[in-house]
Amino acid sequence: MTDSPLRLGIAGLGRGFMLLLPTLAAHPGIRLVAAADPREEARRQFVADFSATAHAEVSALCADPEVEAVYIATPHQYHREHVEMAARHGKHVLVEKPMALSLADCQAMIEAMRRAGRWLMVGHSHSFDVPYLRTRALLDSQDFGAVRMISALNYTDFLYRPRRPEELDTARGGGVMFSQAAHQVDVVRLLGGSPVTSVRAATGCWDASRPTEGAYGALLTFENGAFANLTYSGYAHFDSDELCGWSGELGQPRDPREYGQARARLAQLQDAEEEARVKNARTYGAGLSLADTSLADISHNHFGFVVVSCERGDLRPTPQGIDVFLDGRRYREPLPRPRIPRREVLDELIAAVRHDRPPIHSGEWGMATMEVCLAMLESADLGRDVTLSHQVSLAQSIEYNGEVVSR
Repeated sequence: MTDSPLRLGIAGLGRGFMLLLPTLAAHPGIRLVAAADPREEARRQFVADFSATAHAEVSALCADPEVEAVYIATPHQYHREHVEMAARHGKHVLVEKPMALSLADCQAMIEAMRRAGRWLMVGHSHSFDVPYLRTRALLDSQDFGAVRMISALNYTDFLYRPRRPEELDTARGGGVMFSQAAHQVDVVRLLGGSPVTSVRAATGCWDASRPTEGAYGALLTFENGAFANLTYSGYAHFDSDELCGWSGELGQPRDPREYGQARARLAQLQDAEEEARVKNARTYGAGLSLADTSLADISHNHFGFVVVSCERGDLRPTPQGIDVFLDGRRYREPLPRPRIPRREVLDELIAAVRHDRPPIHSGEWGMATMEVCLAMLESADLGRDVTLSHQVSLAQSIEYNGEVVSR
């Protein structure tokens, strides 16, 4: 296998791409060779930033012989179509979370990549973050006994950031259940280490002007007897970054004096059309470029307050390190600041493509996360527990994906 940089094409130069852009540009194992986006200004900016090819259609990107792997960062509802397109052209795929909006679509994506004999990865979710990966390694050491309970909560201003109409429509993948629960469920599944067996959930839709789920609470039970409590609110009141040393989700320093700004800025907009214009004005090519990104003064990414309770102690991953609480003492296992934040996503992709190392975040793993998210919606609607049938453990995801691609 060659160790040359992976030649990556980008399908969709929107928000997902912007979040990963500084990592893509700085990672020594990646070379951006092409992109596809319907917006001419985005294509022009990509060519200027990377001296690469830009296509108007994803089909042209997938057919581009220079592209080895495609990062699919198009809107949720197009993920299946674009994964199947990449598979037909023999490309490896990294598809943004949420993997898809139905289990049937997830399964079709897995089968398409299996037939192509190419790797499928789902990300980037916060389960790639170093604090959670390091916590998983500590749990694997067996020094703390079995995982018994996980508590995860996150309070943000998610629902009051500028949105396009479809981002406030649950049927089209809007609200917190697809964009945010996918992160939290992924993190909890990684730390739980065992398949989820059932879900009980309630959701909150408390603002008629933002007609989608803005909050949820859920209880997940695991096959190994552990359970997890998940809480999320995107209603822009309490901010759980306060519990994380005022380090933001993307590792950036936060200023608590900025409280209320998201709601205040949104209140100045006249209607949904103006809100969509404001959002689109802060996208790649329209107002942002590679020059607007930075890796400076960044801590590790995180997704709120998390505590893992084990038989012999509790572990709390934070942006700065892992806090460990034992019977008679507590200590912090520090983490060095990241040189390239979020590089773990690309490291996992490169390891699969270049060294045939099965990824953690396989298609089966992504489908299992989406099954939990969809079960949360179903449980809230029906008012009862929902039993799951498409779950995999960490080890099963790696083993199954490796077996499929090696055939």
